[in-house]
Amino acid sequence: MANKNESITVEEKLRALYDLQLIDSRVDEIRNVRGELPLEVQDLEDEVLGLKTRMDKLKTDVETINFEIAAKKNLIEESKALMKKYAEQQKNVRNSREFNSLSKEIEFQELEIQLAEKNIKEFKAQIEQKKEVVSETKEKLTERENHLKHKKGELDAILAETEKEEKALLKKSEEFEEKIEERLVQAYKRIRHNVKNGLAVVPVERGASGGSFFTIPPQVQVEIASRKKIITDEHSGRILVDPLLAEEEQDKMQQLFEKI
Repeated sequence: MANKNESITVEEKLRALYDLQLIDSRVDEIRNVRGELPLEVQDLEDEVLGLKTRMDKLKTDVETINFEIAAKKNLIEESKALMKKYAEQQKNVRNSREFNSLSKEIEFQELEIQLAEKNIKEFKAQIEQKKEVVSETKEKLTERENHLKHKKGELDAILAETEKEEKALLKKSEEFEEKIEERLVQAYKRIRHNVKNGLAVVPVERGASGGSFFTIPPQVQVEIASRKKIITDEHSGRILVDPLLAEEEQDKMQQLFEKI
């Protein structure tokens, strides 16, 4: 790899670096078209899942409360049966002490019935409240599912348009990296990572580094135009190429993009 890369001229390295930049910039454009859409879809999927989980929990809560109501109704029936039993026993008591004891048992069962009826009333109120929440959650779930379907459709359409091109460009990016020595590739990636627009290789425009307002000294501009060495902008750290080379490579790469 080292021998192969060392055999090419500085100009060829500059052209390969700028071509690599043009390819990677095109990939950036494609990904910018998608923008935040994949994240939006993921967030909506998480929200829909959360709403479905909430619906399931609410339904389980209602089932549990209905089970509690049934248990309280059984308790009422049992208490009524006991009251009837104690009332019958009172008819055959031998003294007032036994009668009073049975009366207290009957009173206790009456209290048990009152408490159970109160619990049932509270449980039914809880069910009504949860049913309202279920209705609201179901409505929101339907709305979010429809929104998710719409956003997925948008994302699928964009992916269908750009996925093939992106894969082809990424493959080309790897091919161009192989033409450049490793240290230059690493420098290119480091610069690209450090600048917000991802432009690591830029042409000189109106006497300044592309996208910069800092003027490049005339002598440095002459050296850049000579294509004898790789020169970086002292302010931004970007690798600089002359406008003519940039124009030639832009035309060449545009033809490549049109074929992909």
